[in-house]
Amino acid sequence: MTVLLLCLMAYQVTGEMAHEWIGMGMTALVIVHQILNRRWYGAVFKGKYSPYRIVATILNILLLLAFAVTAFCGMSMSGYAVPFLYGMAPVSFVRRMHLSMSHWAFVLMGLHLGMHIPAMAAGMKLKARMKMVLTGIFTCTGGIGLWLFLQNGMPDYLFFRVPFAFLDYDKAGWLVFLENLLMLSFWALAGTQMAHILRNAAQRSHGKKDSRANPLIPVVVILISIIIGTVLTLVSRMSQTSDSQPSFGNAGWSAPQVENPQKEDHSVDGESEPERLYRNTGGSFYNK
Repeated sequence: MTVLLLCLMAYQVTGEMAHEWIGMGMTALVIVHQILNRRWYGAVFKGKYSPYRIVATILNILLLLAFAVTAFCGMSMSGYAVPFLYGMAPVSFVRRMHLSMSHWAFVLMGLHLGMHIPAMAAGMKLKARMKMVLTGIFTCTGGIGLWLFLQNGMPDYLFFRVPFAFLDYDKAGWLVFLENLLMLSFWALAGTQMAHILRNAAQRSHGKKDSRANPLIPVVVILISIIIGTVLTLVSRMSQTSDSQPSFGNAGWSAPQVENPQKEDHSVDGESEPERLYRNTGGSFYNK
């Protein structure tokens, strides 16, 4: 599902027809995933809810809703996979909903993956030093992902600020997939650290405390990643601003031209070229 999601976010690489069929495949996988995990729905109203379970349940429901709305809106605009469903809802409305909900599904999918990473890492039995190294690597990549997320204007899509997606069709396909993966890594990192925070809170509420785990580490990791992304964003914007400022060479300064080249030259013997130009332009050798 993650691979298909990355493909769906690379619309400028796959094209419209492939995008629709990949979307249909994603919809089928989501349905199969719900069927395989049907016991989870039966246990929703059973047992106690820890902070982790509350957040995980809300996240799962929001992700399912985002997928459902995205799929419905996509089929309402389909021109290849299910064209007979075109116009189920006003196209102008579903286009904006599809654009926003697909990006919300992207964010929620990253958080959903991150919430499961601690459980998967526990089964790998990694050493403390290796965990530290991997955390540092993912913190840096997450910061870069946040920078790309802001640089590509993703918040505008999330909050309905733009009606259309602005895509760079000249960008290499592998670079598009890499950027999408890095952006997803930030939200996965946030989900992972959120899971650590919630589990630490649950342990403290039950009087259990792991002496090897510092409860502040997840917060610090998220803050460092956000700082990296923010700094890169500011540097990028400052660089773009400086590049857009005209330099002395292209600021429009130029010596005034003689309006009439055939104008009679009243130069005198021994007069230099600047002096001659100054005389023929009426004594106004300045840029106005």
